[in-house]
Amino acid sequence: MDTKKTQQALDALVAEISTVILGKQQQIRLILACLLARGHVLIEDLPGVGKTTLAHVLARVLGLSFQRIQFTSDLLPADILGVSIYDREVGHFKFHKGPIFAQMILADEVNRATPKTQSALLEAMEEQQVTVEGETRALPRPFFVLATQNPMHQIGTFPLPESQLDRFMMRLELGYPDAHSERDLLKGQDRRAMIEALGEVMGAEQLASIQQQVPHVIVQDALLDYLQAILKYSRQAPQYRNGLSPRAGIAILRSAQAWALMQGRDFALPEDIQAVLPHVAGHRLFSTAEQLAPRALTQALLEQVAIP
Repeated sequence: MDTKKTQQALDALVAEISTVILGKQQQIRLILACLLARGHVLIEDLPGVGKTTLAHVLARVLGLSFQRIQFTSDLLPADILGVSIYDREVGHFKFHKGPIFAQMILADEVNRATPKTQSALLEAMEEQQVTVEGETRALPRPFFVLATQNPMHQIGTFPLPESQLDRFMMRLELGYPDAHSERDLLKGQDRRAMIEALGEVMGAEQLASIQQQVPHVIVQDALLDYLQAILKYSRQAPQYRNGLSPRAGIAILRSAQAWALMQGRDFALPEDIQAVLPHVAGHRLFSTAEQLAPRALTQALLEQVAIP
């Protein structure tokens, strides 16, 4: 495993994305770590902060086939998965693939769709395949969903249930740009024109190769002790309504391995777990006292659990 070469390729990718998405290198790196770990990411933020633009840029620089699905209250599962239509010329039904059959999916405003439609997307995310009318069809590889969600206080939203939130490896916020980045944004070119000018930096084949490296990043027993101590604390401390599940533990581990690889290492450290933990655990933890924010809950894990 040539970790330095991998790091250089990923740094070039981050640099290219950052020419359009200004001042968000940390969030870009987290999304790439999620992609490398074969997870999916949910971005929750106000309209207009660059969520959709980021998805377009990612697909462009990675050379992935791309589909945007705009979620609305009248969207049906068949609008996502596809439908069979009778073809008179051949005398039988012919399946017409839905937009889910792309390597990268932007699920825009996912919490504006009904729970039934949300479930159709999340099943595809989990299984990497869809079953329509009794026939199972594999989705393309790599397969990555970047979903956006409006804040819960906005009118006309259907909150994702906890079991469906758990299907997303990470949840992030982009937030407003800093003053310097915003000034560059105001003075710069039109974002659409900049996206059109972007070239492919890393193809799907190279991306898949790096994804295969992630599980081979070395994890010492001491680091597993630290991760298990975090999981145990979340299950026993009184401020948490539910502890982190084994699936959450795997998500933290894989994300940390991907983060280590992005730093040019073939071994993971406690700092890697600490870098990804707030974004992997934040949407999986709920407070017994409702006033505690997810950030405070994950911060408690970092502060209260000692590194072995």
